[in-house]
Amino acid sequence: MQATPTSKLLDWYDAHRRALPWRALPGAVANPYHVWLSEIMLQQTTVATVIGYFEKFIDIWPTVHDLAAAEDDAVMTAWAGLGYYARARNLLKCARLIVDQHAGHFPDTEDALRALPGVGPYTAAAIAAIAFNQPAAPVDGNIERVLSRLAADTTPLPKLKARIKAYNASLVPAERPGDFAQAMMDLGSSLCTPKRPACGDCPWQADCAAHASGVAETLPRKAPKREKPERRGTVYWLENKAGDVWMARRPEKGLLGGMYMFPSQGWDPANDAPLDTLAPGTWTPLSGEVVHVFTHFRLTLTVEAHTWPHDDPPPIEGRWVAPHDFANVALPSVMVKVAKHVLS
Repeated sequence: MQATPTSKLLDWYDAHRRALPWRALPGAVANPYHVWLSEIMLQQTTVATVIGYFEKFIDIWPTVHDLAAAEDDAVMTAWAGLGYYARARNLLKCARLIVDQHAGHFPDTEDALRALPGVGPYTAAAIAAIAFNQPAAPVDGNIERVLSRLAADTTPLPKLKARIKAYNASLVPAERPGDFAQAMMDLGSSLCTPKRPACGDCPWQADCAAHASGVAETLPRKAPKREKPERRGTVYWLENKAGDVWMARRPEKGLLGGMYMFPSQGWDPANDAPLDTLAPGTWTPLSGEVVHVFTHFRLTLTVEAHTWPHDDPPPIEGRWVAPHDFANVALPSVMVKVAKHVLS
């Protein structure tokens, strides 16, 4: 019997599968909590970055019951550095819902999974396939690239997405759909890379229309990128006589929700710190700038510093935090950059 593209890919996966801490060993049953946690972390984040965070979370909160019982600040602190902080807030909401409404058991269908906080179409399909071996067809950036090349589909993104979803669904086997999904992810990560794909090692080389026509590296086609808007602002580094620094927690909803920030103005007007009457004329501008790129804009910050001479705290919302305790506070990456800029 002639091998199909699906069987070729699964044979390759059996020989070359990646060892990942959330991935079940061959023949073993996947842990839905591990699959869900890893898929939430992997949204907009690389595997290399996620591994350490996943292992830390599993060490602190080994079950969904443990995570559901965690303090919000503890989870946000452990998440700090992964970015896209709405994911962490939804992570807690989802864990608590699973415990409160599902007795600690994750739903096993795409539709039921999509009803969970923070779980969109791709994540629901990935969890259904990998954790429950449902015949689901998750499509991420790797899979878009692999299948656009296999079919030599020149439809540009984002119109390509629907076509690839249907194409992927036609390839998913009735048996081992979870392994098939992970095989597709591994193929895109290790061989069918955006640049200089290793076509000579690919199990689909003979089936790949893009390879045959020499256009693999040009696919998938993408719409031209828009320039990110620029924002500028000022961060205020307020120290007390002991060297502690003033910071406040942001509102739960919105950009960097629930994270801690040094007072700032100018770049996020809804959350400008009310510094107008606080030590006017005594702030010292520091040299240099801090640049951070968010998903939808590029931010450039200047920093001004001042030492608070009074024993009473300043009349703005917040708390004193010693620099050696910054690692224990849910400080987003942009504010970590600010701290390193000042302390260096």
